[in-house]
Amino acid sequence: MARQSPARRQLRLGVSDIRFLIITGLSGAGKSTAMRVFEDLGFFCVDNLPPALLPKFAELCLQSDGTIRQVAVAIDVRGGEFFDDLFSALRHLEETGFDYEIVFLDASDDMLVRRFEETRRKHPLSQPGGVLESIKEERQRLEAVKERADKIIDTSILSVRDLRTELLDSYVRGRQEGTVAVSVVSFGYKYGIPLDADLVFDVRFLPNPHYQESLRQLPGNSQPVRRFVLGQAATKEFMTRLTEMMDYLLPQFVAEGKAHLTVALGCTGGKHRSVVLGDELAEHLRQKGYNVSVRHRDVGKE
Repeated sequence: MARQSPARRQLRLGVSDIRFLIITGLSGAGKSTAMRVFEDLGFFCVDNLPPALLPKFAELCLQSDGTIRQVAVAIDVRGGEFFDDLFSALRHLEETGFDYEIVFLDASDDMLVRRFEETRRKHPLSQPGGVLESIKEERQRLEAVKERADKIIDTSILSVRDLRTELLDSYVRGRQEGTVAVSVVSFGYKYGIPLDADLVFDVRFLPNPHYQESLRQLPGNSQPVRRFVLGQAATKEFMTRLTEMMDYLLPQFVAEGKAHLTVALGCTGGKHRSVVLGDELAEHLRQKGYNVSVRHRDVGKE
């Protein structure tokens, strides 16, 4: 069932004054950390709520006479067979006009295995084949939920502090009603595409500063590297086309009720071209009035 945009639901029934976040994702990806962050931010937090109880819980929040304005509910496969009730519960919320946002926490299989080995905790879907098989089974079960998420956060290389900052940038700092928060991420293809990217642009076709002896060791935010990258005719044409595309797309995402958008730009190593263009795109979007955060994922890697 296709979700109506939050704007449409709010106009229809006017019951969306409560900010209602559903926190889900893979075990070991950071849901507990996220819930602690939201609790610190003053959200009313409930962990491991059976999905079938979502509609009743939402109704109780509405009856709080304004004392509950921000809610974060963690729902995941720890609920066992009750997790299968999630989509019917979400459908019920939509039919009654109750707005919600799904925050999905993800991470690479290798990182999840490492985290389970370090904590020596048992995976909630423990399989005979070990932790990796359990992760694969969970990833398959959560695929449909991930497709409906309003925001996907890849925590593979995020520290607890980084995750807190990401959540603050997305849900607190500079939040504007009726717009979309944009995360611009630069990355290197040699290290993989960010799992949480909504839009990915490959800039490896642009002239590479790496082959300039005087620029190779300089960071992407240095003036010599910026002058080299931005001085290329291909770069100028690409940025013109990219900014025009973003100027068209972002209002469409806003109209559909999307709250967060992650735009990733990738070059070979993630140190020069993608860094320069990521900063340029972020500045362009800020001038358009969007709430923008920038992360250069791979600049410190060898």
